[in-house]
Amino acid sequence: MKVLIIGSGGREHALAAALAQDRHEVLVAPGNAGIAREFDCLPLTSVSEVLSWCRKSHPAFVVIGPEQPLAEGWADILAEAGIPCVGPSQAAARIESSKIFAKDLMARHHIPTASCRCFPDTAAAREYILSLQKFPIVIKADGLFAGKGVTIATTEEEALQALSALSAKIVVEEFLSGWEVSLFAITDGESFQTTLFAQDHKQLLDGDAGPNTGGMGAYCPVPEAEPYRKRIEDSVIAPILKAMLDEGCPYRGFLYCGLMITPQGPKVLEFNCRLGDPETQALLPLLETPFTEVCEAILEKRVKDLKLVWSHQSSVCVVLASRGYPGKYQTGYPLTFQASQCLTRFSGVTKTDAGLVTSGGRVMALVGLGKDTDEARRRVYRDIEAVEFEGKHYRRDIALRKNVL
Repeated sequence: MKVLIIGSGGREHALAAALAQDRHEVLVAPGNAGIAREFDCLPLTSVSEVLSWCRKSHPAFVVIGPEQPLAEGWADILAEAGIPCVGPSQAAARIESSKIFAKDLMARHHIPTASCRCFPDTAAAREYILSLQKFPIVIKADGLFAGKGVTIATTEEEALQALSALSAKIVVEEFLSGWEVSLFAITDGESFQTTLFAQDHKQLLDGDAGPNTGGMGAYCPVPEAEPYRKRIEDSVIAPILKAMLDEGCPYRGFLYCGLMITPQGPKVLEFNCRLGDPETQALLPLLETPFTEVCEAILEKRVKDLKLVWSHQSSVCVVLASRGYPGKYQTGYPLTFQASQCLTRFSGVTKTDAGLVTSGGRVMALVGLGKDTDEARRRVYRDIEAVEFEGKHYRRDIALRKNVL
């Protein structure tokens, strides 16, 4: 069986590794030089190129990893051509590509989330912010910003500074107190099942300080979240999927639910239209059910019959980033590493005559597995020492949060 994965990051490397366990021929487009050490990478960067390749090569199915091609309607185009594709339609992907769409949908269907005000431009948002007496607040850009279009502003000055870096439509939200967790729904548009909980670490620096990034690490499972699972499924996932079905844009694929566990219960921070990065890198190594079966259940609308089995191990994923990320950073630095007992997932690397060099903000990730979180942490941080490149930055406190209210 031949399977094509769309994307070029660590998440796509993890997806390829999961599908390869089922003895498939796995190809990644466009991939990166690190992924190419294990899998064939194709220089396909447009939907027309992907469509042409699929018509010639007849993959069993395509999995779209990142949000951008989903927001652009790649899943629709492939489906219309008769090519099975795991990923939501463009209309359904609005749950991530437009925060205003998502907030309106949640409000209409009484899904617990932060209260908010939506504005058509930054001028209107600025006027509102100047009228506020209470901080912190959360400022979000309406569109896609690779996980970095969110600012928690503790003062009016910080809020206005965040606003100055944005354009177009703006959402200003109530700040929620509590602790964060991620849960993924596997859905065929009608039925769904949920994964293990995972916890992302979005801020750049230890102690959750610094700017938001695309994610500096993740771990799973998160035992403290388990008592909330049924409530989340009943009050968040089931109603949002029904809402989308009722409104003519059924959601099929992987739905990312970013949640805050508050004293009042779980509330939605955001929905994403795909698996998370870096949560996927931590989650998939613990999945014992063949990932092919998961994808086929989505495509064949039989998710309710899917038998999900998870390892009793724990995983910790730590992202290694370039100095300066998520702002300006330099690339082209040689990357050296030794054989590791941890899983290696590449994202921002390219190849030169001298070997791999850095080419992105998030360069790679290591994933440690262990009988518990402490053992997984020890293994991953031990092996990070063997990875070298100029400006290497990583958080040293992944999986150390105290998830208490």
